[in-house]
Amino acid sequence: MVLRRVSIPFVLVFTVAVLGAQQPALKSGVDRTNGNPAVRAQDNFYEHVNGGWIAKTEIPADKPAYGSFIELADKAESDVRAIIEGAAADKSRAAGSPAQQVGDLYSSFMNETKVESLGVTPVKPLLDRIDAIKTPADVAAVSGYLSSINAGGPVDAGVDPDAKNPTTPIVYLEQGGTGLPDRDYYLKDDPKFAEVRTKYEAFLTQLFTLAGRPNAARDAKAVLALETELAKIQWTKTETRDAVKTYNKFALADLPKEMPGFDWMAWAKPQGIDRSPNVIVSEPSFFKSFAAMVPSTPIESWRAWLAAQSLRSAAPFLSKPFVDANFDFFGRTLSGQPAQRERWKRGVSLVNGNIGFAVGRLYTEKHFPAASKTRMQKMVGNLLEAYRESITSLDWMTPATRTQALEKLSKFTTKIGYPDKWRDYSGLVIKPDDLVGNVQRAQKFENDYQIGKLGKPIDRTEWLMTPQTVNAYYNPLLNEIVFPAAIMQPPFFDVEADDAVNYGGIGAVIGHEIGHGFDDQGRHYDGTGALRDWWTEADATEFDKRAKMLVVQYNAASPLPGVNVNGELTLGENIGDLGGVSIAFKAYQISLGDKPSPKIDGMTGEQRFFMGWAQVWRQKRREAYARQLALTDPHSPPEFRVNIPVSNVSGFYDAFEIKPGDTMFRDPKDRVKIW
Repeated sequence: MVLRRVSIPFVLVFTVAVLGAQQPALKSGVDRTNGNPAVRAQDNFYEHVNGGWIAKTEIPADKPAYGSFIELADKAESDVRAIIEGAAADKSRAAGSPAQQVGDLYSSFMNETKVESLGVTPVKPLLDRIDAIKTPADVAAVSGYLSSINAGGPVDAGVDPDAKNPTTPIVYLEQGGTGLPDRDYYLKDDPKFAEVRTKYEAFLTQLFTLAGRPNAARDAKAVLALETELAKIQWTKTETRDAVKTYNKFALADLPKEMPGFDWMAWAKPQGIDRSPNVIVSEPSFFKSFAAMVPSTPIESWRAWLAAQSLRSAAPFLSKPFVDANFDFFGRTLSGQPAQRERWKRGVSLVNGNIGFAVGRLYTEKHFPAASKTRMQKMVGNLLEAYRESITSLDWMTPATRTQALEKLSKFTTKIGYPDKWRDYSGLVIKPDDLVGNVQRAQKFENDYQIGKLGKPIDRTEWLMTPQTVNAYYNPLLNEIVFPAAIMQPPFFDVEADDAVNYGGIGAVIGHEIGHGFDDQGRHYDGTGALRDWWTEADATEFDKRAKMLVVQYNAASPLPGVNVNGELTLGENIGDLGGVSIAFKAYQISLGDKPSPKIDGMTGEQRFFMGWAQVWRQKRREAYARQLALTDPHSPPEFRVNIPVSNVSGFYDAFEIKPGDTMFRDPKDRVKIW
């Protein structure tokens, strides 16, 4: 079972800022050595602030990209490593305790001698189960079992509040079944995609050969053909963003009639989904077409496809030939990453991904001072107030919708640092010498935990991210913004720097998260998290008009020759960025009162604000990875996350004296202001 439907921002990083009077002794917080003085702020603001850093920085060999966010993630990873290795070395751990689970899961991954001695043996029972498939009903039942341990299947499932009745949990079902990052990898004639398909088939052949399957090349060809058919019926990533069109409620018992050909009940039972009387089907046409494919496709193709999924999911935890083959395709080919991450880093990721809250409890005790939470609450409160003032004064919104928007804003919940209630992993069996078994048991434990929510009240204290995660998110179903502990530290907040740069960096990102409640999809949810239309027709039309202008701006942006940003796919994040910068700038101005901003290192506070925003997003990406993200990432490339939002904010023009003829200049009639 693949869980969680909430859209989680990528590289949204921030930490805590102190609001209050400006202290003269504080520094600017802007590292001018990272800039490129040969490029004017008026012509390319991102390059002006970050060009020096870009020129002198090499992407580490074990990464597809590198930047401010990843620097901080590396620090968090090292901090977590110390905690995990301490747990592994602790001989006094009680059986079943979090320390025992954390230490033994990590030890099972780091025990390379044991892993190498086993080869493909750990997944042999799964492969035998797949090879025993004889009928379409068997395909469904085995797919359901594999989904329960996150090892394969055609459909992703998760438990979340019912969007039209957010006090009740329900199962959501989403399309799946393909191994490449996006349907375009299968369907486009572009030579680069054709090359990826050729290498994917070779990778599958290698995987099957390592597993000892007698018809490796034939099976690989069958898998690619089957996944190509699945890609043809999948919705595009832009279509799957639509909160209204993807809400389609069915009685589980009606799926066999509505989508015949696949034994939905046999698939549901191993996962416990049969306990849910109703399900939300995100892409009904995909489900119907997939179900019809099952009886018309040869059984041997389904066996090969499920075997490929199981081997792909297990490959990182098997012997070196499997690990290397998996990395060569998914790392080198798809992301352009030259080198595999060190084993300890992969071990930390494994622990974080499976029993992360057990680590998080130890992490916050050591790395998250209580004062940080208090300071963060003050900053979030200031940003919410700036949003309130902005919504109140919007010239395009009618009073009826404005009242609803302010009511939603008043109901925002903020979570900072770590959960009030910690996850309990009691009952999860972790052994120091059973890596694949540990992973499968952990995935089944998570599956059962999620299914256990059915029929119970929504737990509004639950977190979807561990405290050691360097990220943040907005959850529309709970109308909450969440900021884990790990991002509340340098380099994104400098305690010795003035307010301006911190408002421009983390303040704008906090504003971004709040803005998700009012982006093109978040606006469909009300303050209780319910999916309902609370907009007048006139206001919806005005919103859409402004949103379409933003789509046009981003569609024109090109990170690579022949590659353009998808303005519709990235619209929600782009609205978040525009609102975040606009509202944080307003909040900074409020913090000044009637006083002018102080000038530090020759820069005004207004200049430092926008430079703080630009510093947050500095990043370099490998070309293959950049191409992949252009198709799959709902966030725009970093240079456009900086330049396009600020080109719509009047304060930017004043701060840097932007004039007609400057590259950063945008005619006032073409500037977008939504919130």
